[in-house]
Amino acid sequence: MVVIAKHYNFIRAIVLSYSVEKIRAQFPLLQKEHAGKMVSYLDNAATTQKPDVVINCLKDFYSEQYATVHRGAYLLSEKATNRFEKVRKIVQKFINAPSHNEIIYTKGTTEGINLVANTWGRKNITKGDRILISALEHHSNIVPWQLLCEEKGAEIVVIPMSQKGELLIDSYKDLLNDRVKLVCVNQVSNALGSVNPVKEICRLAHEAGALALVDGAQSTPHMKIDVSDMDCDFFAFSSHKIYGPSSVGALYGKMKHLETMPPFLGGGDMIHEVSFEKTTYAKPPARFEAGTPAIAEIIGMGTAIEYLEEIGLDQIHTHEQEILGYATDKLSQIEGINFIGTANDKAGVISFTLDKAHPHDIATIVDGEGVQIRAGHHCAQPVMTYFNIPATARASFGIYTNKEDIDQLVSALNTVNSIF
Repeated sequence: MVVIAKHYNFIRAIVLSYSVEKIRAQFPLLQKEHAGKMVSYLDNAATTQKPDVVINCLKDFYSEQYATVHRGAYLLSEKATNRFEKVRKIVQKFINAPSHNEIIYTKGTTEGINLVANTWGRKNITKGDRILISALEHHSNIVPWQLLCEEKGAEIVVIPMSQKGELLIDSYKDLLNDRVKLVCVNQVSNALGSVNPVKEICRLAHEAGALALVDGAQSTPHMKIDVSDMDCDFFAFSSHKIYGPSSVGALYGKMKHLETMPPFLGGGDMIHEVSFEKTTYAKPPARFEAGTPAIAEIIGMGTAIEYLEEIGLDQIHTHEQEILGYATDKLSQIEGINFIGTANDKAGVISFTLDKAHPHDIATIVDGEGVQIRAGHHCAQPVMTYFNIPATARASFGIYTNKEDIDQLVSALNTVNSIF
């Protein structure tokens, strides 16, 4: 990418050895003060901050290179198209997909899942069929399947979890039968941070004759993704979770499925030929990309992916696991804290409650101490119901989270306890 090349030397200096302070220096918002203190941003599971390289990519594209794609014979449009389509190959490499033609641009994970539900689902799910989803799912991987099942007379069956927030794989095996047509799970729980064994889940689904869709919204920021090794049929993720622009993302689908799926939306660019009598459709991925796309944002997503890959997903994972361990140890010393979700394999998320304060009060008070965390049901109300709580406070970590952020959170939570 042009902007990556422009900033390559600076980024390279960062990643020769993982330096969280050098990485933090790339994020303008983290240099600001809030409530008289440096920002301690711990809401990365909701969305991530943006580095200079992504911000400058958007600015440079809009200032110097903007044109629509696929529709112009002039040079500016050709250059924009080349950059736009290059991102497809960047995403392909990022998740190790077999072909860049299996990468569909979307508005994010939610649209990717809805796309599958409204195309593959409407064509293949019939009365009496079953769709398995896990007890850990975000609403975006629940509601689309409920709508589909209500329309088709199919049934949703839930894979149960333990009190630790781990899926019960033996129970999952028992649920698989010839009525199950699709299994939908997240790779990492946004509410608890639990990491699910998606490779095994996909293998068992295929052995039962079902397809498998993986929600990768929370896994892509934290670990290497390999959809070929995972052998999932569909995989969706969002740009804004991986330090890129919002309102864009990608859906991977095996070509053998994409080729048989009808269009999701009708309009420009998704057609082969249109007449008033009949329309024929383009091959994937264009078939699923109607209308003028979010060109700059998609190019920005490509820049964000290249930025992460320069740092190294293995190094990111190691750093975040260290922060997770440090945070777990420090937070466990706070009076009246209760951890919600204690899976053996976790990504950088800690959900908790305090005996003395409601999660919403916790979030409000720690914000006054310069710390941003999330409070609520995290679009995972069934998870809250399972633990018999209305909400949790959630601290979630990223590539720039340091131990000082955790110390600031601990101090703020002690303030909460002192107030109540």
